[in-house]
Amino acid sequence: MPYYVDLVDLFNEVEFQTASGQMIDLITTFDGEKDLSKYSLQIHRRIVQYKTSYYSFYLPVACALFMAGENLETHTDVKNVLVDMGIYFQVQDDYLDCYADPETLGKIGTDIEDFKCSWLVVKALERCSEEQTKILYENYGKSEPSNIAKVKALYKELDLEAAFMEYEKESYEKLTKLIEAHQSKAIQAVLKSFLAKIYKRQK
Repeated sequence: MPYYVDLVDLFNEVEFQTASGQMIDLITTFDGEKDLSKYSLQIHRRIVQYKTSYYSFYLPVACALFMAGENLETHTDVKNVLVDMGIYFQVQDDYLDCYADPETLGKIGTDIEDFKCSWLVVKALERCSEEQTKILYENYGKSEPSNIAKVKALYKELDLEAAFMEYEKESYEKLTKLIEAHQSKAIQAVLKSFLAKIYKRQK
């Protein structure tokens, strides 16, 4: 396999990136350091890019490109699309964790009580009034049903469901445009199939 060394290097690189994302995620949710002021879209994107995007979306396609004799350095646009797709996928996960039917999702969402740096809490922090911010600080990261209910009620008040729908629409349009700009129809087909599988998913 002429691409064996390249594949090993790729897996090592992605393993390091994934571990880095997991470390950032752990640091932000550490019990003794619960501080919502650390959370932002930039931090969320950094966690997701490293923890999810590279191994879930970029790695499979990068492997295929190597095996087809392609040079990854000439496909940075593909990498960028796949990273953005991974971020969109994780934002969906964050949304479904709170809003999906647990039976459909196959699990009960725990992002609120686990103090996760989710897209929902970051958007809430952007939209909150001073009083609403106080409610979020007092209840986020606590496991009592009453605390979780207050956070979910605040999300409803801030209309985060509509904010997600708008984000999903914009993300789909942006990704489609980027995919269609690629010169290779074969790569376009692969990327479009990825996007079709996750767009408006329910679990």
